[in-house]
Amino acid sequence: MLDDVYNKRILELAANIPRIGHLPHPDAAATAHSKLCGSTVSVELTVDGDTVSDFAHVVKACALGQASSSIMARNIIGASSAELREARETMRRMLKENGPPPQGRFAEASVLEPVRDFKARHASTLLTFDAVVSALDSIEAKKAAAE
Repeated sequence: MLDDVYNKRILELAANIPRIGHLPHPDAAATAHSKLCGSTVSVELTVDGDTVSDFAHVVKACALGQASSSIMARNIIGASSAELREARETMRRMLKENGPPPQGRFAEASVLEPVRDFKARHASTLLTFDAVVSALDSIEAKKAAAE
């Protein structure tokens, strides 16, 4: 069963993470950390209206956190805040409530479905989604404070 979790596609994604580094002038940054395994993902976003226009991240995580971050980086540009929030919630339900995998822009995250059987790996798999939503929350809080 562990072979299902660390399958060839997950390992390929983990080995090829795009958009590593930092943005020159991000609108927000956030970090998510798993106390259980020590994995950390830090993200930076730039938005145009409600749409992500640029993204960078620093990923210090296990193969599952790396694969999840790779999927995020490949699909986040052009995504709306609502899409990203829904992707995070769908991933959470997929892992913790036996829900269906994401569809649409983040459908590739279905490769992480076998992780649901390993509760200790849920947090690291969700890190990138949690960090992105935290950054979006920060952007929305800044906008609300400016009004």
